[in-house]
Amino acid sequence: MIGRRILQKRTWNNGRRWLCPHMSSPSSPVPAVEPAEECKRHFSNCVNTAFSLSNKPRSFNIPYLVNRCQFSSNAVADLPMNGMVDVPLAQTGEGIAECELLKWFVQEGDEVEEFQPLCEVQSDKATIEITSRYKGRVAYILHVPGSIVKVGETLLKMAVEETQVPLIIIHNLENAKQVDAKLNKESTVEALSTPAVRNLAKEHGININDVQGSGKDGRVLKEDVLKFAIQKGIIKEPSVTASADLGKLLHVENNSSQVSAQVAGNYEDTIVPLRGFQRTMVKTMSVAAKVPHFHYVEEINCDTLVELKASFQTNNTEPGIKFTFLPVLIKSLSMALNKYPMVNSCFNEESLEVILRGSHNIGIAMATPYGLVVPNIKNVQSLSILEITKELSRLQQLALDNKLSPTDISGGTITLSNIGAIGGKFGAPILNLPEVAIIAMGRIQKLPQLADDGNVYPASIMTINIGADHRVLDGATVARFCNEWKQFIEKPELLMLHMK
Repeated sequence: MIGRRILQKRTWNNGRRWLCPHMSSPSSPVPAVEPAEECKRHFSNCVNTAFSLSNKPRSFNIPYLVNRCQFSSNAVADLPMNGMVDVPLAQTGEGIAECELLKWFVQEGDEVEEFQPLCEVQSDKATIEITSRYKGRVAYILHVPGSIVKVGETLLKMAVEETQVPLIIIHNLENAKQVDAKLNKESTVEALSTPAVRNLAKEHGININDVQGSGKDGRVLKEDVLKFAIQKGIIKEPSVTASADLGKLLHVENNSSQVSAQVAGNYEDTIVPLRGFQRTMVKTMSVAAKVPHFHYVEEINCDTLVELKASFQTNNTEPGIKFTFLPVLIKSLSMALNKYPMVNSCFNEESLEVILRGSHNIGIAMATPYGLVVPNIKNVQSLSILEITKELSRLQQLALDNKLSPTDISGGTITLSNIGAIGGKFGAPILNLPEVAIIAMGRIQKLPQLADDGNVYPASIMTINIGADHRVLDGATVARFCNEWKQFIEKPELLMLHMK
């Protein structure tokens, strides 16, 4: 019994000494070794002890040692091989599974500082810059602009100082298998090539390492990939790669006639991949199409609104501010929502609950070179018309530059679609879920109107179409809401009277 207790005590002390070497008993003899050697010895003892029950021998190749005994729970993707680390695409937002790579800020061979921007990606919610966690040199860039990169997939490889990346504690046998697989995978030397050549090989399903490079130091060139593809029967002739060059037209602003001429010259179908906000539109509109809609159409006399806008612009004293009809329409819409809060709500289908939103976050649908996007002006109920004008201008500029943040495009409560700015006078909008209402506004045009006494007079008329979720709203509620909004537009003095 005494012998068993002594044996148990020795075993526990050995384990405790490995877990925290600097807290071991002072009386325990500890050899005078370098910290790195001590870290290596204790790590090896732990691995051997942890897997002593397995009959199969295990091999752990730790490619470097840190100067101090430090452990971390970093992802396995960060485990370096000969000073090389993978830089993956991090989670950019809740529910984001993939992003489009827009552009690189670095090139292969560039020296990178910590927190320096590496690239710019676009999810279905916003455009985001990816920064570096390490200081080092860019070794390989694995994707070209326009590529769709999954979250967790490696963007580039960096050569860093070994002291920047901590060791990993292997908790169990499953983790050990993952580390072994990662080490074996990274031990394969990747062929030298540019990102464009690697992307071409990926398009044809070719492993770049199987291609014999004819460039300097064995670098794989575009011609090498095409030659390999022809030899393997993947493509019949090099001319088929013209479709890859043609795909560049999707990311460059060109004259439409020039694009048509180039496409017509090939007499071939062109595959246009949907990216960024366009992919988002596919998903959201597919879901919205399943919701029962109804539409309510009305005409609004905008004579007074036209005069008010002209007066604002004439008396404008702030440089850079251009007044339009939209800020007044936004503010008057908010005033109408005060009386009909059900229109400013969202529907929870799972719990069958309607959430009446306290803030009027009015979204404005904007057509940009990157697709349709709907940023929203927050808390319109507490903003003046001038403040709405400034915020609208800010959002429009960010949308054109593709720089909208996730905050700018999230949290909307109702949407306005100003199709009249392009030229249409009527449209049937589809809901921007989970909102329960969306309004399409046509262009303001002079039309003949018939007075009660039979006389005909000209008037500035705008046609609006309100799309509503029939699970939440009924026709009578939408009609009354529209009448309230209409009177604020036709009689701005009422708007001024009720503004806080």
